[in-house]
Amino acid sequence: MGESVLRPSELKNKHKREKLHQKQKVEKQKAKAKKRKERAKVEEKNPELKKKRLEENVPKTLDNTREEDETMVEGQDDEVAQDEALDELSSYFSGKTPKILVTTSKKCSPNCYDFCAELVSMFPEAQFAKRGPKHELRQVIKIAKEKEFTDLLIVNEDRKVPNAITLIHLPDGPTAYFKLTNFTPSKHILNHGRVTAHNPELILNNFNTRLGHTVGRMFQALLPQVPEFQGRQVITFHNQRDFIFVRRHRYVFRDTEKVGLQELGPKFTLKLRWLQKGVYQRDGEYEWLFKPEMETSRKKFFL
Repeated sequence: MGESVLRPSELKNKHKREKLHQKQKVEKQKAKAKKRKERAKVEEKNPELKKKRLEENVPKTLDNTREEDETMVEGQDDEVAQDEALDELSSYFSGKTPKILVTTSKKCSPNCYDFCAELVSMFPEAQFAKRGPKHELRQVIKIAKEKEFTDLLIVNEDRKVPNAITLIHLPDGPTAYFKLTNFTPSKHILNHGRVTAHNPELILNNFNTRLGHTVGRMFQALLPQVPEFQGRQVITFHNQRDFIFVRRHRYVFRDTEKVGLQELGPKFTLKLRWLQKGVYQRDGEYEWLFKPEMETSRKKFFL
């Protein structure tokens, strides 16, 4: 009979318990390191073993174990392509140039104006218009249509902090409302680059459901279809677990082989709260509306 291994929980003395726990932790780390070295030697002689191990050893995450969604779009879906060819956003994909109006809620703070300035710098052909205290949203929408703007971005705030964005695609919608968090202006980003007037490239990640496709197309319609690659600027909308991380970078070519990224800013996070058909109305028809009871598990995502 071999000696039984003493467990820290069996010791009454706190200091001895901690010392034993630390000793066993170090021994476990040494054993793992030894095992890795032995495996590396074997895999060096037989690369196929390493390839097989990496293929089989895929860690389980919330993203790759998400609940199945019947609206998930797999590859090139003909039905989805036909629907999108006739939707309200189709004019952009037929060559229409984006023209964006950025405005605020009534009586906003300087912080809100600063955020609007960042948005104007992100999207070419974007203009800012100060919203007067008497301008109702329906009047703002009417003026934007008359001036032939293709999109309207309305920034809301709470306690002098920007906290939401309403995105309205003109003239016929749809309208999306996003909660806004984690806003960091360009000037607060360490070693940030300077923005140029070039049209940026667009990267959309993980907008995989029918709802996600619509939201992704709304973002796509904010930027010119043909980027100016000499500017090396890229705007990314990265969806992860229904949080949309918005970032702007510039490619930096350090030598002939390596490419790096320099952050330009701003950076912020969006989360969709509702999507409404057509241009926003208080009693409008919702295509999708978030409710807390919809989150049936941590693996349930909608975009």
